[in-house]
Amino acid sequence: MAMLEGELDNSIIPHTSPPRENAATGGRLSALLATWSEKAQKLQKEAHVFYFAFKHPGTPWYARLIAACAAGYLLSPIQIIPSFIPVIGFMDDLVVLVVGFKLIQRAISPAVLKECREQAEAAELKRRAKDSSVTDVVVSVTVAILWLISAIAGSLLIASYFRHR
Repeated sequence: MAMLEGELDNSIIPHTSPPRENAATGGRLSALLATWSEKAQKLQKEAHVFYFAFKHPGTPWYARLIAACAAGYLLSPIQIIPSFIPVIGFMDDLVVLVVGFKLIQRAISPAVLKECREQAEAAELKRRAKDSSVTDVVVSVTVAILWLISAIAGSLLIASYFRHR
C-alpha cells in the first residue's frame, strides 16, 4: 500500500538518536527538544485526523472499535503499568497509541484518510486563527488534574488490592 502524503509512519515514534551537533551542549539539548516537539506535533495532527476518520460514515465498524479500545485504555485509570511509575508508566501508553494508529491506518481506506486529513488541516487553520481564551486553559487544566487524580487513585486501589491479597 503506497504511503499518502503526510501519512502516519515510523517517524512519529520518538527516537533517541544523537542530537544534531551544535557548538554548545545547550544547543544539542534544544535541538533534541525541538525534534521531540516536532514528533509530538505530528502525533497530535495524526490523532486529529483519526478523530475525523472516527466520525466519517465511510469508516468501518472495526476501525471505530480499535480507536475506542485504544482511547479507553489511554484514558483509563486502571492500566497494565500504572502511569505514575516514571518512564515505563507512559511507555505502555505510547505502545498502545502507535499500534492503534497503525491498525486504524490499515483498516480505513486511503480515500477516507485523505478526506479526513483535509478536514484536520482546515480545523488546524481555524484553530490557529481563533484566539485562545482563559476559559479554555482553565478547563484543560481542570480535566488534566481530574485525570491525574483518578489515575493515581486507581493505581493505589489496585496496589492495595494486591497487597492485601
